[in-house]
Amino acid sequence: MKQINIDQFKVSEKVDISKISTTYNLGVEKDAVEAELRSVRKKLGKFQDTIYAHGKYAVLICIQGMDTAGKDSMIREVFKDFNTRGVVVHSFKVPTPKELKHDYIWRHYIALPERGKFGIFNRTHYENVLVTRVHPGYILGENIPNVNSLEDINNNFWDKRFDQINNFEKHIAENGIIIFKFFLHLSKDEQKNRLLRRLAKKDKNWKFSPGDLKERKLWDKYQTCYQDAINRTSKPHAPWYTIPADDKPTARYLVAKILYDTLIKYTDIQEPELDDEVKANLDLYKEQLENE
Repeated sequence: MKQINIDQFKVSEKVDISKISTTYNLGVEKDAVEAELRSVRKKLGKFQDTIYAHGKYAVLICIQGMDTAGKDSMIREVFKDFNTRGVVVHSFKVPTPKELKHDYIWRHYIALPERGKFGIFNRTHYENVLVTRVHPGYILGENIPNVNSLEDINNNFWDKRFDQINNFEKHIAENGIIIFKFFLHLSKDEQKNRLLRRLAKKDKNWKFSPGDLKERKLWDKYQTCYQDAINRTSKPHAPWYTIPADDKPTARYLVAKILYDTLIKYTDIQEPELDDEVKANLDLYKEQLENE
């Protein structure tokens, strides 16, 4: 398998996502990619035990992408070797009436991972500058002061919302949450193929909605909104990574490798040592147990 520099997927300057490939050739067959994924995710699982014992950091993984980009299967395959008590997945849907009684970040803030745990957001707070930007009428349902019509949802409104998101992420990063944001970059042709497979396979029919086709017609607008969101919010403390997503095994491996290669740079994350008194009496404790 070819050597990968994970920084080539990190957004560190403004990007034009239409010029970023949705495919990536690792130079090996699918079986080899899946074998590498198994190896990396075992290391991630071991690291999760260490960060849990260390108890000072949390990890937030944000996954965004168009319908059929592979978000659910990404989560299933990359985090398969995690201890279930150390990872929590949140799939954010249409806001509930209770959630609409709060600001749009509230439901995401209360779902943040505890210290020592991984939190995965399947769709994220970025829906509030993506789907709501494509369908600004949704904003009116948030009952925001001084937003009474579509005319009030202008460029200044979106500028403020991006500032709020950047401030939110800066705050949580400064308080010990390590942030990863992955954009699963899917081609329109591959989305078509995956939607057709949903229709063709009986056990996948439940995933299909006629609304998927309506949203597909807005593809270009979504791409513009994704690009703007990524360019405005990719920061050193909360970087975006664009992941070629037309091939699912490759995308899963790239996400796992980015996570692991980044996290092992946190050399202060170590399992705590026993205090000197306990360490000095290990043989005594062992003898007590053996003599029961």
